[in-house]
Amino acid sequence: MKTSRLLLFVSFMIVLTLSAFINLQGQVNDDKFVVVLDAGHGGKDSGNLGNGYIEKDIALKVVLAVGKKLQENPDIKVIYTRKKDEFIDLYVRGKIANKANADLFVSVHCDSHSSQAYGAGTFVLGLHRNQTNFEVAKKENSVIFMEDDYQKNYDGFDPRSPESAISIILGLEEYLDQSIYLANLVQDSFVAAQRKNRKVKQAGFIVLHQTVMPSVLIELGFLTNKREGAFLNSKKGQQQMSKSIAEAILKYKKTIEQNSGNVVINNEDVIAEEKTSEIYQDIAFKVQIAASSRKLMPKPYNFKGLDNISRLKEGSVYKYFYGNTSNYTEIKTLAEEAKLKGYKTCFVVAFKDDKKMPLSEVLKTTSN
Repeated sequence: MKTSRLLLFVSFMIVLTLSAFINLQGQVNDDKFVVVLDAGHGGKDSGNLGNGYIEKDIALKVVLAVGKKLQENPDIKVIYTRKKDEFIDLYVRGKIANKANADLFVSVHCDSHSSQAYGAGTFVLGLHRNQTNFEVAKKENSVIFMEDDYQKNYDGFDPRSPESAISIILGLEEYLDQSIYLANLVQDSFVAAQRKNRKVKQAGFIVLHQTVMPSVLIELGFLTNKREGAFLNSKKGQQQMSKSIAEAILKYKKTIEQNSGNVVINNEDVIAEEKTSEIYQDIAFKVQIAASSRKLMPKPYNFKGLDNISRLKEGSVYKYFYGNTSNYTEIKTLAEEAKLKGYKTCFVVAFKDDKKMPLSEVLKTTSN
């Protein structure tokens, strides 16, 4: 009898141990870097058919190839909005990413034009800088007309209206810095693969509006261009483009890991410096080293030993700065120190009366 009870107790403890181990494994898996890959169009929506090539098929093949490459990294979890030829509403694609609490959302498409335009470009959510960007967004957003109850699902959004597109942008810049950073990495990777650089642009893509994480929409190239269309429709072309995208995502992930866990380095264009030294009265120069949705204590242990850290909340994003001086020469020295600590893409910002000012405007003023 005692033996039976002992065996029962041992069995019970084994079950508890295994259960705890399984739960622990689940927690570890949940800690992965999550990338949601979105193949544009699908099902009844073929996308553009330039030169007889089918956008929905090319986008899907490239996305699946990107996912396969990313999954070689055990720290990455890949989720697809579609893995076959099916129609997925745009707002559902965003819901998939949001439900997964994704770290990145990457949507892949192919472009078209009435001319022989060519080249690869990457878009982030933002105001249309010109009519061309608006036309690209309008073309991709028009997919909602194929959806049931689109007026209800998108609160009256009209892809044909510039005003409607602008309305979805306002107040949604929380992840813009991170999105631009990823977009630049994608474009750099395309250039390294000898593709024409159509650069990073902003436009009002509804599919990006639906997500609450850094998000980009990639136009692989123009199917309407005979040479580029044939390239994108080929296995070689799809493998090359998918490799470039995967490499950019891996570089983005590496940057995060090198900069205080979930803290993401901000990315701003380097501004041409018209002056190089001296004191600027009433101006506070700081080095922006990171931006994050996490609120971190501005202590050296959170920023690779750097002290004199300040924090500023803009919307729901916390931005972190190193140093505080009115001497421009000094702040450039501090920026070099930050780079040596690993903050390779840090940059100088300027404040006047605690309000951020364009650095280019400050440097044009007369120094004292």
